[in-house]
Amino acid sequence: MTHPHDEREQAMGPIPDQRGPAIEAADGRSVYRQEDDYDRRMPYDPSAFPPFAVTVDLVVLTVRRHSLCALAVRRGEPPFPGRWALPGGFVRADEDLAQAAARELSEETGLRVHDPSVPAQDNGAHLEQLATYGDPKRDPRMRVVSVAHLALAPDLPAPRAGGDASNARWAPVEELLQQGGYGRDGEPVAPLAFDHAQILADGVERARSKIEYSSLATAFCPPEFTVGELRRVYEAVWGVALDPRNFHRKVTGTPGFLVPTGGTTTRQGGRPAQLFRAGGATLLNPPMLRPEV
Repeated sequence: MTHPHDEREQAMGPIPDQRGPAIEAADGRSVYRQEDDYDRRMPYDPSAFPPFAVTVDLVVLTVRRHSLCALAVRRGEPPFPGRWALPGGFVRADEDLAQAAARELSEETGLRVHDPSVPAQDNGAHLEQLATYGDPKRDPRMRVVSVAHLALAPDLPAPRAGGDASNARWAPVEELLQQGGYGRDGEPVAPLAFDHAQILADGVERARSKIEYSSLATAFCPPEFTVGELRRVYEAVWGVALDPRNFHRKVTGTPGFLVPTGGTTTRQGGRPAQLFRAGGATLLNPPMLRPEV
């Protein structure tokens, strides 16, 4: 009796073995991986691959007037001249992604990246990589891959426009992400340039989720802050109202979250309020669960 595999081989010729080199598995057996371009041992020809550029785009968030705001810049050059966008720029040949993001952050806001080894910096910002966006049609100029970063900082002053940006401002994230786009002072409403609405939405959700289980909310606060100021950060980021007593009990009872400084302040009005600084904990146990809305 002829096996179906033998009949196929007679009709089509020998079936090539597409297995790659053997790799020893954890249990000592040999496993195989699919052969790829790296296994063909052919000379590398850069011209065989289409060129593309790499950019860094920044989702810079802060709390202003009890609202979660993002930095937006009005583009001064094509593509999308006159449209609002996230700040960012092309990665230079002599810098890595973190250096490019830190440079763009400094150019756009004057902020330096927070150094965890320094306990209290008056002008430091939390910066972390968010996600990579590589739709072939995201930029009409050429193939551009963007590595987006999320930056968080306390209440920041009015931004300054730089690079190809003709204007810059802080805007509530709800306005930037509203259906139909964003416009100010009677200007036509239009979506954010490129795929920046998606990048901004991803950055906002990252911030909202991370303050549940990490101490990231303190990045929105000055080096010394009150529990009330921290509560207003949570309210602004989550877009909900929180019970002051329950919030105070949770944050002061979470090990390593807050450390009393020994000082008080009346800057919020009323009786003197105790001042705290961020503790050493990076993960909160128990977490600060986001209320359902």
